Amino acid sequence: MSMPETPNETGEKPPLALIAGPTASGKSHLAVRLAKAVEARGQSRGTKAVVVNCDSAQVYADLSVLSARPSEEEMAGIEHRLFGNWDGATACSAADWAAAAKREIADVQSSGDLPILVGGTGLYMRTLLNGIAPIPEIDPAIRAEVRALDQAEARAALEVEDPEAASRLAPADTSRTCRALEVVRSTGKTMSEWHSKMSGGIANDVTLYPLILRPDRSELQERCDTRFEAMLEQGAIEEVEVLVARELDPALPVMRAIGVREIATWLAGDITREELIAAGQLSTRQYAKRQYTWFRNQPPKSWPTTESYNCDLDIYFEGILQ
Repeated sequence: MSMPETPNETGEKPPLALIAGPTASGKSHLAVRLAKAVEARGQSRGTKAVVVNCDSAQVYADLSVLSARPSEEEMAGIEHRLFGNWDGATACSAADWAAAAKREIADVQSSGDLPILVGGTGLYMRTLLNGIAPIPEIDPAIRAEVRALDQAEARAALEVEDPEAASRLAPADTSRTCRALEVVRSTGKTMSEWHSKMSGGIANDVTLYPLILRPDRSELQERCDTRFEAMLEQGAIEEVEVLVARELDPALPVMRAIGVREIATWLAGDITREELIAAGQLSTRQYAKRQYTWFRNQPPKSWPTTESYNCDLDIYFEGILQ
């Protein structure tokens, strides 16, 4: 499912900057740099920039430290929105987030200011830009039937009932296999048929200025390792203690965030601190690898890429800063 090329018709549609990339790549730092540059160059016009969160963990109030949400100091006086807006007891879906982001972006643009979308959740970005497929609620009986299948059975069924989806999905991708199978069985239409009816996206209503951060892999892994250890010292353990005490459904996104399970296991006395650190670092690196791969393969080839958050802003955001 493609995302929009860039830029759109410059000068007629309000601009939207987008800074994307894997965790620990420096997106938040770059977003603040861009916001300050926008304000400095638009000082005579009173133009400002607002950072809008596009990270599925940073939306939760419960995960300030563990999601690496920017601190007040790191925000450096720049307004930030949609950070910590959801309580962990309420799941924030891509559609939920996109609806909120559309409102915030429109509000910022209505004042002649620049929204800077920043984060690493590709599904959120794609939903905002392209819209969502109007897939109806799945029949509960069909869902239960599909979820009761083992992966080999589900995969074999999908190859017959939706071969196009089967050709796209990895054989071990259990969740997406089940989703595609339950959709075709419940609705009589394949995922591709539903995705051809996407609606509600804002891609055609903005002039998009995207930039993808993809640091050197070894450097990114080092940042992931260092940051996870720092989080433990900065309050991540206390955050998870509070979450555990709430006895939330373990299937909620907030409970599946990177580091939560590892810290909870350590709090229960089942692993040593050294094992906690190793497990948390590994989970973070694996997550960064998945994001890295997504941002290498999914966005349009025309979206520019840079290795460093200290890049020359004028190269990538000339249309905004001129």
